Order: sequence, then C-alpha cells, then structure tokens
Amino acid sequence: MLFLLSPAKSLDYDTPVPDGLPATQPHFEAPRGPSVELIRLLREKSPQQVGELMHLSDKLSALNVARYAAWSAKSTDRNAKQAALAFDGDVYGGLDAKSLSAAQLGWAQDHLVILSGLYGVLRPLDRLQPYRLEMGTPLANRHGKDLYAFWGARIAEYLNERAAADRSPVVINLASQEYFRAVDRRVLKARVIECVFEDWKNGQYKIISFFAKRARGLMARWAVLHKAGTPRKLEGFDLEGYAFAPAASTPERLVFRRKTA
Repeated sequence: MLFLLSPAKSLDYDTPVPDGLPATQPHFEAPRGPSVELIRLLREKSPQQVGELMHLSDKLSALNVARYAAWSAKSTDRNAKQAALAFDGDVYGGLDAKSLSAAQLGWAQDHLVILSGLYGVLRPLDRLQPYRLEMGTPLANRHGKDLYAFWGARIAEYLNERAAADRSPVVINLASQEYFRAVDRRVLKARVIECVFEDWKNGQYKIISFFAKRARGLMARWAVLHKAGTPRKLEGFDLEGYAFAPAASTPERLVFRRKTA
C-alpha cells in the first residue's frame, strides 16, 4: 500500500540531519532526466518572468532564480537534504519525520511517495535540493502547456512499478487535488482511496484547510507507526482527536471527524 503526499512550499535546511541517516537519489534525477529538463526551462527565465509565472514577490522570485542556478543534476549531502526532513509546513508538521526512528523512516521509504512539480516523485529519504515549482504552474514545455502535460503518464507508471509486488495494489491519496491530478488515472492500475478530514464548526462538519493539511501528515505518521498495510487498518487512526466516521464513509472515501470542545 502506497501513501501519496503533496510537497510543501516552506523548506527547512537549517535543522541538522541525524547522524548516520541514509539518503537516496530521486527517481527522475538523472543527468538527462525530466528534472534537469525543467531546470533548464526555469533558468531561461528572468526574476520578473518567474514572479509572473508563479505569482511571487520580487524577493521570492530572486531567491528561486538563485536556487535554479545553483541546482545540480547530482544531489549530494552538501547540496541537498532528505525530502521528509527538508519539507516544512502543515503536512510535514503532522508527519514530524525528524522524530521517527531509522527503522520507521525505512518503512516510510517503502510506502510514502511525495509528489513534486520538479522531481515528479520523491521518497522520504531522497535528496532534495532547494526549489519551488508547484504542480499547477503553467510552465510551457515540449510536451504541452503545463506540468501535467510534462509528466504525462510517468508518475502513474512509477506508482504501478512500486505497487507491482502487491496482490491488490492500493494507493491512499493524502495529496491535494493540484498534485493528485498529475497521476494519470487511466494508466494507474491500483485502487485509489481518499482520506478526508473534517472538523466541527458552526453546527456542521466541514473540511478546514489548515487542519486538513496537518491531518494528512498525521495519517501518514500513524501509518508509519502502525505499519498500516490495509485500508481497514487505517480506520483505527485516532491522532489529535480524529476518529473514523463509518456512516459518512465509502470504501473509496474514508472520512475522519473531530469535534473539539
């Protein structure tokens, strides 16, 4: 069973990496691979063009132009950091990878997949260089007008390869719509199950973005801690007050609700 996560805009390269933690190379980061092709396209753009393309401030535009210039086709311990530790923000606050043991990170490496506009897919221990390229960015390329056209069927084919050993392949979608759209459902062979997190507000249960993002990370963490291998096991998720809501769920859509005082 594979769990899909979105990346984060915020990055943390200041917190030290635990001694002895292994690092792996991203799947699509070959010298002539897709990630290099995207970096070349981005390097052709001025700070102003990057800002307009990604709706960034002048300061962030300049920062990311510098990141593209510094990006290398070969990630190392000097220029990169393990993805699950480098990504910051709500989802990764929930995952809290830095508190996981080496064995737990090893399980995560085999079961968590982070979708990425630049890298396509990342495992938690894959080396991540600083970048910003959201999947919804309309970056024209030789495949089409945006990154969905660029990645095409490649991400789904990768997931098929990863899930090939499972008798009944299942993908648990904890990613946003923007990122999951990059998975070609016509190509993907696995069954897809979505996890939905709702909080009680103004007399009803609803999805509240900040809480839902953190809950996606919490679910990934719970799966790692419990080595969740079946959709049924996920029904036991109970972190930070959430509980499975069977009446609101379907086999393809697991709903978890929380009602705080």
